[in-house]
Amino acid sequence: MAGNGSDRGGFWRGLLIGGFLGAVAGILFAPKSGKELRSELKKKGANALDEVKEFYSEAQVKAKAILEDARHRAEELKKEANRQLAEARLRAKEVLRGTEEKAAEAGELAKEVMEEAKTELKKVKEAAKAGVETARQELSKEEDKNKTKS
Repeated sequence: MAGNGSDRGGFWRGLLIGGFLGAVAGILFAPKSGKELRSELKKKGANALDEVKEFYSEAQVKAKAILEDARHRAEELKKEANRQLAEARLRAKEVLRGTEEKAAEAGELAKEVMEEAKTELKKVKEAAKAGVETARQELSKEEDKNKTKS
């Protein structure tokens, strides 16, 4: 398949060369006078030049249209990319905002848990002190009973 491009180029090159050589041979072997021949050559040359100019103008118009279409498509792609980028940034901000809110909630919860733990620890300390004090009082009562028995 890669050879098809070069085969086509060779075909067109051969066609052009063959056409040119055929035209030269036709001119050389034509049964016309020099004046008629020169006049005809000028006309054909002018016609060929006009055709080339027309072909060139058409090619320019088509090339401009293709370039304009390419610019338009590139601009649309750029707009779409910017739109998607803006959406991605918005989503990222929303996720970040949600994460910050959850972190703030977790911080508040941690503070509440710490406060509750401190409160419970105070209660445990007070209960332990009360238990120790009660144990001392009971021990003191036992000692007093033992002294009175002796």
